[in-house]
Amino acid sequence: MSKKSGRKIAPAPMPKEIGVVDLVDNYFTAYNSARLREICHLLSREVFREGVTVGVSLSGAMTPAGMGVAALAPLIRNGFIDWMISTGANLYHDMHFGLGFDLYSSSPFVDDVQLREEGTIRIYDITFGYDVLLETDAFIRKILQAQEFQKRMGTAEFHYLLGKYVWEVEKQLGIKHSSLLATAYECGVPIYTSSPGDSSIGMNVAAIALEGSHLVLDPALDVNETAAIAYCARDTGTTVEGKSAAVIIGGGSPKNFLLQTQPQLHEVLGLEERGHDYFVQVTDARPDTGGLSGATPSEAVSWGKIDPEELPSAIVCYTDSTIAVPIITAYAMNQCEPRQLKRLYDRRGEMMEKLITDFKKAKTKSPEEIPAAVAEIAGEEPVATSPTGRLIPNL
Repeated sequence: MSKKSGRKIAPAPMPKEIGVVDLVDNYFTAYNSARLREICHLLSREVFREGVTVGVSLSGAMTPAGMGVAALAPLIRNGFIDWMISTGANLYHDMHFGLGFDLYSSSPFVDDVQLREEGTIRIYDITFGYDVLLETDAFIRKILQAQEFQKRMGTAEFHYLLGKYVWEVEKQLGIKHSSLLATAYECGVPIYTSSPGDSSIGMNVAAIALEGSHLVLDPALDVNETAAIAYCARDTGTTVEGKSAAVIIGGGSPKNFLLQTQPQLHEVLGLEERGHDYFVQVTDARPDTGGLSGATPSEAVSWGKIDPEELPSAIVCYTDSTIAVPIITAYAMNQCEPRQLKRLYDRRGEMMEKLITDFKKAKTKSPEEIPAAVAEIAGEEPVATSPTGRLIPNL
């Protein structure tokens, strides 16, 4: 690489007063600060624009630290997040704020035995009373008795209903913008959970099942709905083709659930093979230990999760999400005009109808028949082959 091929580093003393845009643009010069600068530029100049459908995955204990309300909810209200996949734990702890409970900034160097004796819960350097858990659990179990919950549903509908009840509590308490779930409900942003049983919300769903509740959370609905969102991202209703962006905070199951939408479309459903157009991740995990969920941008290309032509639009910043996310939000709020809300929650039926229609059309074009000689050797009637030509046995 030519020494002049990059950006010249021209250090200058930092002024006493400095805004977030000046800080990022002029002082995030190298290493992961530079990657964070690149993320801010990509999101504000290309992703948070008309025609791009933005999906965000969320893992790690971000909402107890206030990131859901402080940084993600403003992005939702300004139209920069169109759909989300989150761990159930993040949504559970988000409810504490919406219900008016208190969490405190503390220290990671405390006596946990003493905390247990005092009835205090610790999440690293965040503390709150054990009663917060009990009262949140009681609230969840109470509202799950409502008739609208007594059916099979996906987690987007489930979280939409939870958000509606939290939003009602906000109004009763006279508070506003205190919950990510309530904000998503107001703005029609669907939130999915890839592992609905893996949180205190899921634990309470399981508890009421013992009492005869008919609520069933069906992950298959989520797999198809999220694939439909990615599939319909190309259709903007205009002559301009839309794009799909994957913004990943942390990693884990939510990350894969967001990225697997593309293999679901081409590998399983036999529809388009393209991949997400934009890939942005903030993580502290490493790929060589398996902690990066097997999907660096280039690796994700091999799975068809990312469009190979869009690798320059794939950026990974290896840093703490609680550092990066507030900076990204502040930068975007400063540099981008709000977008019109897509309200994808309200369009789930329409998007699923298109996915089903096109899937059925694609399905009628195959499968091929196994040659009679191969079938005779196998001792079977001619049956279908897989795309690789391998025998699919009669069952």
